[in-house]
Amino acid sequence: MELENVLLIGGSGFVGGWIANCLSGRGVRVTIPTRRRENTKRLTTVPMVSMVEANVHDAPTLCQLMEGQDAVINLVGILHDGDSRLPYGKGFAAAHVELPGKIIAAMQASGVRRLVHMSALKAAVNAPSEYLRSKGDGEALVKAAMGDLDVTVFRPSVIFGPGDAFLNMFGKLLRVLPILPLAGGEACFQPVFVGDVAQAFADCLTQGATFGQTYDLAGPRVYTLRELVDYTAQLVGKQRRIIDLGTGGWAYLQAGLMWLLPNPPLSPDNLRSMEVDSVSDGEHNFPGWQPTSLEAVAPSYLSPDEIEQFRLDRYRYRAGR
Repeated sequence: MELENVLLIGGSGFVGGWIANCLSGRGVRVTIPTRRRENTKRLTTVPMVSMVEANVHDAPTLCQLMEGQDAVINLVGILHDGDSRLPYGKGFAAAHVELPGKIIAAMQASGVRRLVHMSALKAAVNAPSEYLRSKGDGEALVKAAMGDLDVTVFRPSVIFGPGDAFLNMFGKLLRVLPILPLAGGEACFQPVFVGDVAQAFADCLTQGATFGQTYDLAGPRVYTLRELVDYTAQLVGKQRRIIDLGTGGWAYLQAGLMWLLPNPPLSPDNLRSMEVDSVSDGEHNFPGWQPTSLEAVAPSYLSPDEIEQFRLDRYRYRAGR
């Protein structure tokens, strides 16, 4: 399968930036729709990447964006929805269910067959959280289109790497708080490196053997949330007292209060997601999957000494030294 042009929906965020750079390095032209082009300046300098102001939730606009594309990648996802209800709120419905349906319809109308869709590990229609239920319904829609489209679905655990909103969030909290109350400390995760995720997305685009398949993307080791926070504290050089609130009333009180913040680090629905361990059974790995360890990457963007060395190396590179 020849691949020259890819439409990267939801590509202006953390994971999208890595995928765009990966595809650009392979000589693939990438189009990223965004509501505000000025908010994505870091990607405008990447060769072969075009930022287009567009509302992807508008069906006619989606059809226009499909013109000339060889493949579509959908990364759209949100972690919080202020409209909490059963089975899930309007925000989750729009991002995780309605948008995949619109993408599928636009692809069918435009004749574009290749779709790579990002779901979430343990997404299911009967999952305990609105996030996982909506991701499950969206995944089901995409799989139902496998007869008409060449579909691959990826289900990652929590994604880490430079610029992430996971370990970096805990790093910021540990730097300023003398005591850190921690909800859901025994919840398990299998963190996966964003570079490995980007590689899998880019590799699968032209691999016919991945059509119609669903793959878990998970790292080589399982950690509890408490272990991840303790490791982050070690890297940032801030040994703090961490109080495990468990998953009961105190945990939900903390989550409810944090949910009121402008950019909430935690919500009650996040806690409900943690009732199911974000861990792969190892039976649905991407072909040739050899994930990078957390310990090989995290010090480079969390440890003060490593960060300073990284900045120095970047300066020398830009100065041609």
